Amino acid sequence: MKKRVLSGMRPTSKLHLGNYLGALENWKRFEANDCFYMIADMHALTTEHAGRTDIKETVTEVAIDYLASGIDPNKVTLFVQSAVKEHMELGWILATITPIPWLERNPTYKELLQTQPEKELNTLGFLGYPVLQSADILLYNADVVPVGEDQLPHIELTREIARRFNHIFGNVFKEPEAALTKTPRIPGTDGRKMSKSFNNAIFLADSPEVVAQKLKKMVTDPARKRREDKGNPEICPVYTLHQRFSPAELSKVAHGCRTAEIGCIECKTILSDHVIELLKPIYEKRLELSSQKKRINEILQAGNEKARAVACETLRRVKDAVGI
Repeated sequence: MKKRVLSGMRPTSKLHLGNYLGALENWKRFEANDCFYMIADMHALTTEHAGRTDIKETVTEVAIDYLASGIDPNKVTLFVQSAVKEHMELGWILATITPIPWLERNPTYKELLQTQPEKELNTLGFLGYPVLQSADILLYNADVVPVGEDQLPHIELTREIARRFNHIFGNVFKEPEAALTKTPRIPGTDGRKMSKSFNNAIFLADSPEVVAQKLKKMVTDPARKRREDKGNPEICPVYTLHQRFSPAELSKVAHGCRTAEIGCIECKTILSDHVIELLKPIYEKRLELSSQKKRINEILQAGNEKARAVACETLRRVKDAVGI
């Protein structure tokens, strides 16, 4: 039997290389199943509520990124979270049974409070977003949720909330399983995790020239101040990307770094060629899709209707169990 698969990303910006390797590439492997992939615009409000991002416009851009990356709307359901009001309704019902300490222990919550002090994150919405995330998953009776390793605590919380609801109100929800992507955390141009918030991302919308320029400026082993200095590839963010993009040349790059036979510019040029080889077709497809906004809207509207039909049936069962 086909499994039900649910995943999504927040439209806080256009998507970047880390999003592609950590999510989109993995999503395509599940297309033979019953997949629901959403654009989580209500989640975007948790960090973008101050109006820094035009979320409605970015929803369209993320939809273009999904399609340009090879997500096929004829095989999966693409939809916008806010177009399915049942997400928020189930989120509130689940919030009424979720203990606050469960939310306060969330490692992502703690990390973002520390790494993004410029944003007002001491809000009910930010503390409680994992409950809405649980509603996103449980609303579609998902069997599998493709996620990166950093999202595992969220899947476990969803399982705990499902168990608690079933214990109180009767057996309504199944407990979803995580499907881990094999891609490790992708470094940005400054060595930190690639993120729009850190201004260190290579976007799917970047032209080959922009990609090359960004990689040329990427930080390397700080010990290599001069061309003749020997380096340590194991601590170099550029080498981390080589492990993903240049497997056939990995030994050459590592040896050249350790012996100073190749400089950082040459090392980055090798990497740039491989990254551009992956991203250029996506960039060109984006250009084509950017002039087809009407088609994008039609795809999302069709997906919204299909998602809403599933969500309504789940919420009906939840309300019957709760007694409202």
